[in-house]
Amino acid sequence: MASIKKYTNKDGDTRYMYQAYLGINPQTGKPKKTSRSGFKTKKEATLAASRLELEANNGDLKQANNILFETVYHEWYETYTNTVQESTTVRVTGMFDSHILPAFGRKRIRTITLNNVQTAVNGWSKEVKRNYKRWYYYTRQVFQYALKLGYIDTDPASLVTVPKPDPNWQRDKNKFWTKQQMTHFFSYIDPVEEAEKYTLFRVLAYTGIRRGECLALTWQDVNFSQSTMTINKTLTQGTGGKQIIQPPKTKAGKRTIPVDAKTLSHLKHWRHAQQRLYLMLGYNTIQPGQLVFANRLNGYKSLNTPGKWLHGIIDDKPSEFPRITIHKFRHTFTSLMFESGASLKEVQGLLGDADAATVMNVYTHVTGAKRKEASDNFARFMSE
Repeated sequence: MASIKKYTNKDGDTRYMYQAYLGINPQTGKPKKTSRSGFKTKKEATLAASRLELEANNGDLKQANNILFETVYHEWYETYTNTVQESTTVRVTGMFDSHILPAFGRKRIRTITLNNVQTAVNGWSKEVKRNYKRWYYYTRQVFQYALKLGYIDTDPASLVTVPKPDPNWQRDKNKFWTKQQMTHFFSYIDPVEEAEKYTLFRVLAYTGIRRGECLALTWQDVNFSQSTMTINKTLTQGTGGKQIIQPPKTKAGKRTIPVDAKTLSHLKHWRHAQQRLYLMLGYNTIQPGQLVFANRLNGYKSLNTPGKWLHGIIDDKPSEFPRITIHKFRHTFTSLMFESGASLKEVQGLLGDADAATVMNVYTHVTGAKRKEASDNFARFMSE
């Protein structure tokens, strides 16, 4: 109900005003009130307030029950978690908490406009170089879920114009090392005194497996008689930062790959060294499920350990090694495989990539260099 008040204007005349409650602001969720003045009689003020309240009941108040974007996100998330692995949900939660919910979380989802979403996406594209596309993709997932459940009538995110990435931008100019740089790197690790460290980097460099796949390896996964290694699990980060073991994301991720004789030799050496070392620590490593690379308590190493070892070697040698991450060992393996003459299909099979995008990026780089070399060789041949 509106409240009617009598007052005197600056000319000394009696006038009436009303103050009306119109429900909840559909976008902020806060109470919405309005007031009007200047009515000559109380009846005029009362009639005007009644008309306004009726309009509100037929219009805006119908939207008062619209739920927040954040609420819809939590509903969507409950369904989404059943379709992906735990490590993926952790990354997605981070995206929403850091970027998407600050933009839309406290808004009523029905009131979010195309302009609201376009403004957010434009801002994200200025904030980062590439990830904004992923943030937009997940934002739209929530809107599509809301559309399906009838929370909204149209999806404003579907009409957004996604900014194009800077064509001159490169994530990392030093995507991988050369053959000479990789060989030189191993000269800084003693294969006997630092057998575990040497073997871990040897496995990464000569098989192309991922860090998590390497740290999840057990001795049962290494077949010395057949010179193969089976990749069927990975160590990754789960909810609350806890490290968990989960299967590869794709069917192609489960694979058995060949291992060269020298890498197998280093693995054998480390296995014997591990047995002696861990026996002194009170652990019997001759048992099923024994990790190839374990921590001092014979459990999983931290996912950060290989990176710490890497940077402990290269950080004070910037003139010798372009700064790379552990994952770039995988890119280096890919690059050198192509340079050695391996086909795209062969490399893709070794890496276990169902999506060939990463492989193709490296492939294009290497084959481009090879084409230039071929062109130079032809010109040299013709000039002789």
